[in-house]
Amino acid sequence: MSETANVLIVDDNCKYLKDALPFYGYDADLASDGIQALKLLTSDKNYDMVLLDVMMPKMDGWQTLKAIRNNDKIKNIPVIMLTAVSDEQKVISGLKTGADDYIIKPFVLPNLLARMEAVLRRVKRYQTDKPAANDDNIKLINTLTEREYEVLKMASKGESNKQIADKLYVKEVTVKTHLNNIFKKLKVQNRTQATLIALEMNI
Repeated sequence: MSETANVLIVDDNCKYLKDALPFYGYDADLASDGIQALKLLTSDKNYDMVLLDVMMPKMDGWQTLKAIRNNDKIKNIPVIMLTAVSDEQKVISGLKTGADDYIIKPFVLPNLLARMEAVLRRVKRYQTDKPAANDDNIKLINTLTEREYEVLKMASKGESNKQIADKLYVKEVTVKTHLNNIFKKLKVQNRTQATLIALEMNI
């Protein structure tokens, strides 16, 4: 990174990240729970990103994320959720609540660093070239068939392949085929990334 980014780590057991991130160009602060995090986020210091654990005492990650998104001063800060839960529907629910990305514990540091840089680049591009970014996604969405659009809409609401198949009166394998086609057309690798585009486009 060319510039130092201020990162707030919100986790009751993650001191190693605070020690490691400065070696990669980040200025890191640590909060042990959501209440402490909100105090720091609304202080005079400006943060570029929050790494937010889901399981914490006093105020968990979901409550903290909702509080961040409901506060006009800090609602636009990028948030990456850190969670031991790999349930895809819960991941999508988190994205709908306002998370910018997810990383599943345990994770390796290079993976987290790559996700952090990707989110920061995406936010910077969205702020400096918002119309172009939206135009790109509009073009990608317009390549979807009517049925693929319908599947993406259901998937972005957190519905499982079986739920989508039942509503469309098709087999689950057909839904998987539609999803694979959607991933290729949207130039993404998985359901979570496709959901991010769908949410941005208000699908």
